[in-house]
Parts: sequence; structure tokens; C-alpha cells
Amino acid sequence: MIPRRLARLPAALNGGAGPAQQKAGRSANPLRRPAAWLSTYGGMIREIAFTEFKLKYQGSVLGYVWSFAKPLMLFAILYFVFTRVFRLGSSVPHYGHYLLLGIVLWTYFVDATIGAMVSVVERGDLIRKVYFPRIVIPIAASVSSLITLTLNLAVIFVFIVLGGLGFRSSLPIFLVLLLELFVFSLGCSLLLAALYVRFRDLRHIWDVFLQLFYFMSPILYPLTLLPARVRGLLALSPMAQIVEDSRKILITPSTESVTGVLPAPLWLVPYMLPLALLALGYWYFERTAAQFAEEI
Repeated sequence: MIPRRLARLPAALNGGAGPAQQKAGRSANPLRRPAAWLSTYGGMIREIAFTEFKLKYQGSVLGYVWSFAKPLMLFAILYFVFTRVFRLGSSVPHYGHYLLLGIVLWTYFVDATIGAMVSVVERGDLIRKVYFPRIVIPIAASVSSLITLTLNLAVIFVFIVLGGLGFRSSLPIFLVLLLELFVFSLGCSLLLAALYVRFRDLRHIWDVFLQLFYFMSPILYPLTLLPARVRGLLALSPMAQIVEDSRKILITPSTESVTGVLPAPLWLVPYMLPLALLALGYWYFERTAAQFAEEI
């Protein structure tokens, strides 16, 4: 079912557009003319993103409060386990802030990739009734998760202020790390969304992979607690690099980033992988998008 708000999109996006408009839309490339592409389809991305964000909490008693409550409840459980039971956090300064930041960034990655993976299939009616670049759908799903991330980061900033950590002049670099996280998640999302149209078992495979990736990423622990050999291997992951660099900027400057773990030029790998993955995801998504309407 097409949401009412999407029905109010410009005529150039729907089946009633003229042949010239539809031909222009089919040849639209966000990489060649990003400003023009966003001017045409940015409104549609916004409508779908906000609609998905609202539907996610529709019918629940707490509503949007769950966007804060879920990561905070997970944080409370893990903080108790790793500070009272296993005593892991006792050796890490500001471990509570470390843990909460890691959980929030990880939650965004999980929500963005899972939401985008199923987004094309779930929007099957929209795809069959309205013409628009199919890539709009997974991008909108990623933006919807970005709204939740923004709300959760506001909570983290409050905790940072209450904890007396304050903010440093390097804070703007954190915005670059968020952009890197978005690019990394979007690259994964485009691949997953295109593959899921044909292989529905991918949802279960991805769930298992996320469990493995969770424990391989420094969410519950900083990289410095690991043996040197294992530390170097896990530092190649963009998720590890983003989480540790974010901790270094927001919490403690003494946090060891991947540049201190990996020798040059290996430390460039986690920074370059998101761009490579986005290029691969975009290429494969566009290559298969023409068959989506038939296969859904």
C-alpha cells in the first residue's frame, strides 16, 4: 500500500509522467549530477524516510521513546554484566561512555542494513505503480535509521556533559566519522537490498553474520584489551575504526585508534573500504534494479 504522503509527489515521479520525463528519470545518475538528482528525488527520500520512522513505532505505547529506550536498556544490561560480573570495564576509564557510544553506533549499522535489505521487497507495490530510481528506497531506509541515530547521539552528548568530559575542538571530525558510517552502511545496504530480492534466505544469513561481526567489533571493549595479533586483524574493520576514532574524539584522547595499531599503509584499509563497498553496492544495485518489479 502506497502511503498518502507519497501520493503527493511530483507527477514526474509517477506513471503519469510523459515519455520524455520517464526517459530522463531512467537515465538519472546520482554520481554524475548529484545536486540535480537530489533536487528531483530528495523530496521522495525524505517522505519515505519519515514515513518509515513513524511506522516503526506506530501502535506502541511509548512511541518514539523506544528510539531512546532500546539502546539505553541494552546499555544498562551490558554495563552491569561487564562491570559487576566480569569486571571488564573496571580497567577502562569512562567505560560507561565507551559502551554507550559503541552500542549506539552499532545499533545504527544494524538497523540501517536490515531495514534497507528488506526495503525494496516491502515497497513492491510502490515499485510496480510508480516509476522512480529504485536506489531511492534503500537510501531512504538508511536516512530513516539516521534519524534514530541523531536522537540517540543527543542522549550521548547529555551523558558526556553530565560526566564532566566536555567537548574538544576536534568535535567536527566526529561528523566526518558519521558520514563514513553512513557510507559504510549504505554500501552494505545496497548489496543486501539487491541480493535479497532474489535470495530471501539472506535475511537469516545476515542475522548470523551480525552476531559474529558484533563480537569482532570493539563494542563491548576497546582494542587495547586484545592481544596484539588479534588487535591488528580486527582493526582492519571499518566498524572498529569508526567506533575507536569516535571514542578518541568524544571521550578520551588516549584511546588507541587504528593508526596506532596498524602499520602504514595498512591503516588506510578501514578508511578506504567504505568507499569501495559503496561503489560495489551501487554498481550491483543499478545492474539488477531493472528486474526488481518482475522478481518481487
